[in-house]
Amino acid sequence: MQLDVFEVLADPTRRRIVEALLSGEQQVAEVVEKAGIHQSGVSRHLRILSESGFVSMRPDGQRRLYSLRPEPFRELEDWLGRYRQLWEERLDRFGAALEKKRAQAQNNPAVQGGPTTRKRS
Repeated sequence: MQLDVFEVLADPTRRRIVEALLSGEQQVAEVVEKAGIHQSGVSRHLRILSESGFVSMRPDGQRRLYSLRPEPFRELEDWLGRYRQLWEERLDRFGAALEKKRAQAQNNPAVQGGPTTRKRS
């Protein structure tokens, strides 16, 4: 069964492992220490991360060194980029509306001082 990038990162344990690997290539023991997960769990999740393309393993003698691969993160960035444009367009419209309100407030002295209070006679 092939998992997509969102299914892989939906698991909080795998996200902690990804965070642990963010600082660079590491052995399982280092990931265990940083992620706070038992070795068997780290190994199982590293296998899933590896099969899904998030992690690569490089043998170094008796050690196995794990590191993040950039490709799935690029896939996420590409997907999010489409929605970022939508969000930025909305923020631009919101900013323009705020500027229009500010300009109207500067041109209307009654609005500049905020709410008016009447003095009692």
